[in-house]
Amino acid sequence: MSASGKDPTERFSSRVANYVRYRPSYPPAAIDLLQTRCGLGATTVVADVGSGTGILARLLLARGARVFGVEPNDGMRAAAEALLARDTRFRSVKGSAEATTLEPASVDLFVAAQAFHWFKADRARHEALRIARPGAFGALLWNERPPAASAFLTEYEAVVRRHAPEYDQVVGSRAEEASMRAFLGGHMELATFANEQVFDQEGLAGRLMSSSYAPEPGDPEHAPMLAELRQIFDRHACEGKVVFPYVTLVYYGRLKPAR
Repeated sequence: MSASGKDPTERFSSRVANYVRYRPSYPPAAIDLLQTRCGLGATTVVADVGSGTGILARLLLARGARVFGVEPNDGMRAAAEALLARDTRFRSVKGSAEATTLEPASVDLFVAAQAFHWFKADRARHEALRIARPGAFGALLWNERPPAASAFLTEYEAVVRRHAPEYDQVVGSRAEEASMRAFLGGHMELATFANEQVFDQEGLAGRLMSSSYAPEPGDPEHAPMLAELRQIFDRHACEGKVVFPYVTLVYYGRLKPAR
């Protein structure tokens, strides 16, 4: 259980609409990397684990792969099914990182986008090795705050910290390199790419409310948080928009059994 007492697989149940509309995608160069270094291609079978609303799956399908979108949350999974319903190479799977339900030795590439910190890492590694074919790759993708934050982003994070007690815990658990290296089997490489979104005021609020740590309506912190968010938007907007920057991190390597 998380600090909120909520099952991690249910943390986004009330946030699906905002997740679909306002979460960032991944830059083409990051998907190019999966092609050149991790074997992504027209014959590749991919397990997209913690696949959410299908953000990454859509990009993988565009490169010709066959994708199993493994997602435990019913609302998130339904959103991906609606998005990708016409693509016969996509299969939606009710499962988790620890129990994907996929066949043994059936996957060429295991990916997780913005999801690894919710996994029970040891059990997820055992499951990944079970479904991986010999020589399969793993890749863990993240859209994170850039090391040199803009003035807007610095103020944005200050607002979130004041009103969302879980923020530091959730963010601090992401992209934890030792855990990811152990998951992949010891050898891991990192590639980074610039990424961004551009938001109007409504979009910025939607982006924040897509996050699992953001206080929701009814929480005493919700309205004050959004009021402060409007203030920083007004200070930093140019022609009614703000730029929300990211650095996309791709940690990757072959999935190797323990020696």
